[in-house]
Amino acid sequence: MLEQPQHKYRPTLPFTRDYAERAWPSRRLTAPPVWMSTDMRDGNQALIEPMDAARKLRCFEQLVAVGLKEIEVAFPSASDTDFNFVRTLIEERRIPEDVTIEVLTQSRPDLIERTFESLRSVPRAIVHLYAPIAPQWRRIVFGMSRAEIKEIALAGTRQIRALADARPGTRWIYEYSPETFSLAELEFALEMCDAVSAAWGPTPEDKMIINLPSTVECTTANVYADQIEWMHRHLARRDSIILSVHPHNDRGTAVASAELAVLAGADRVEGCLFGNGERTGNVDLVTLAMNLDLHGIRSGLDFSDMAAVRACIEACNQLPVDVFHPYAFTHATPAATPADTSGPGSAAYPCAGR
Repeated sequence: MLEQPQHKYRPTLPFTRDYAERAWPSRRLTAPPVWMSTDMRDGNQALIEPMDAARKLRCFEQLVAVGLKEIEVAFPSASDTDFNFVRTLIEERRIPEDVTIEVLTQSRPDLIERTFESLRSVPRAIVHLYAPIAPQWRRIVFGMSRAEIKEIALAGTRQIRALADARPGTRWIYEYSPETFSLAELEFALEMCDAVSAAWGPTPEDKMIINLPSTVECTTANVYADQIEWMHRHLARRDSIILSVHPHNDRGTAVASAELAVLAGADRVEGCLFGNGERTGNVDLVTLAMNLDLHGIRSGLDFSDMAAVRACIEACNQLPVDVFHPYAFTHATPAATPADTSGPGSAAYPCAGR
């Protein structure tokens, strides 16, 4: 540890001007976002020993039982395990009619082809393409200009559009993530998202997902909310877009970032049960959902048997859930919580006195 670590770092300044138009601080949460679990992809790739097929299937069934309707199940072009698992879900008809699976791919022609091969005959799927856009990645990783970086995302989008159009038997939903959004210039992020949505051609009846990840959490939660609200206000074709967020927890404030992002205009949140994931984890969907339930807003997720959910995730991840997790060791049943909020000790405060 450096004696004076503050001398090594500079504050992240995502805005070149003060954003005085913000409206999110005066808003209140009134409804849940669309939930998307990335336990089996983002969370799984962070494990020392990634899940085998049996653990993946157990995890998938638990996520379905909790009530998740969108589940990112794999990066099918990355390994035979992931590819074969997607095929198992489809061929054995293990995907409920009201659940949509999601798969991830980089913007490379061979990986996109392999991704579509894994999804053969699936009734409905989200294909999620990501490509880095931040200046450090443009300069150090790719050595490319903005125009060249944009073409990577557009080429992938055009290929996915063509492959989807050639398979009309499946309901295809497209998701684009400008990876490292949290470290990119907002004007360039907007340029990228608008170019991709123009290439895909969403409509209000057939929307696409634009996902804005806090790939590395580098700012306070209010700054991320400002970034999301600015994009929410300026995105072209906003009525044809589901605005999604994917907060990581590097600064320990992913839950706050997600909650404020929803106030700022986000429609959807991607995360993991109990906050598993690379580095310090993805945003914790359990905490987000229970926070809503305990404020009288029905989250739509069912954690009434928290012990079973916890046991399953611990077994699948081969990692313990923190004993100080806000809800994991408190057996609360939000659906049965009455409206009485008279004070600690009432049913509205199930954590009181533990």
